[in-house]
Amino acid sequence: MTLFSSEVSPQHSSESPSSSHPDIQRVREFLLDLQARICAALEQQESAGGSSARFVPDDWTRAEGGGGRSCVLQGGTVIEKGGVMFSHIDIKNLPASATARHPHIAGAKAQALGVSLVIHPNNPYVPTSHANVRLFVAEKEGQPPIWWFGGGFDLTPFYPEEADCVAWHQVAHDLCQPFGEDVYPRFKGWCDEYFYLKHRDEQRGIGGLFFDDVNTESMGWDFETCFAFMQAVGNGYLQAIIPLFQKYQDKPYGEREREFQLYRRGRYVEYNLVYDRGTLFGLQTGGRIESILVSLPNLAGWSYRQEWETDSPEARLTQYFLKPREWLDS
Repeated sequence: MTLFSSEVSPQHSSESPSSSHPDIQRVREFLLDLQARICAALEQQESAGGSSARFVPDDWTRAEGGGGRSCVLQGGTVIEKGGVMFSHIDIKNLPASATARHPHIAGAKAQALGVSLVIHPNNPYVPTSHANVRLFVAEKEGQPPIWWFGGGFDLTPFYPEEADCVAWHQVAHDLCQPFGEDVYPRFKGWCDEYFYLKHRDEQRGIGGLFFDDVNTESMGWDFETCFAFMQAVGNGYLQAIIPLFQKYQDKPYGEREREFQLYRRGRYVEYNLVYDRGTLFGLQTGGRIESILVSLPNLAGWSYRQEWETDSPEARLTQYFLKPREWLDS
């Protein structure tokens, strides 16, 4: 598998959910490999920027069962703070964030495994990016496993260019295409709905893909096809983000751009602490706080009634870019 490959052939099947069992070990192996490849690719960007900063691995376990590896890079020339996290945990008491949407799994034992990441670059012209791919498996005695995949990736730029927004969504569209014409518009729309700050009436960024509850019941795909889609999304993140680092990480900027970056990071923090389902799930399951909150930047800002000139790049971010739109029609 090449570094940027997102071509995984779907295998459609008429299997029922009860006869399509999840291969947890194979998913785990892919996730660990994905984490290693993403860290290596981002470290290459640090090296290109003249930095020797590297992701520091931190292996951990939890009393209830399972654990993970948190890889964090701080203080780099290119990346101010980045976390690429793998976890595989056992859950004995499912939290409300899981059973509210799936009351039929109340009382079941469960496993959750995935890779999640948030990368906060130094340069304001390089967007903040987020990606997540995961598998959830619930089991009740005497019943077949109930499983689903979730994940996606999304982009939060501060000084966006329309061509870059189109390119980001083109990657998302192309990786979805082998799985059906309706997959990209469905999960693109879900991303626009999910990454929305209701109290600000504002999108968090320019979107991408968001999906959850992907299994045989919801998509008509067998386990292999669902897993193939998850792999395509995980691999697609690098294909979409590395060109943006290469294009902008050395671009000159000043105090104004840095101030605006910190101000907009405040919105990112608001979203993750108020709305993010993954943060809520981690806190409700007694997760490792350092890993749950690693998505927050080291520095962010909140200015009272901050205003920007009407025709400025800063104002255009919210007036034009942070609106749900069909980027591929641009």
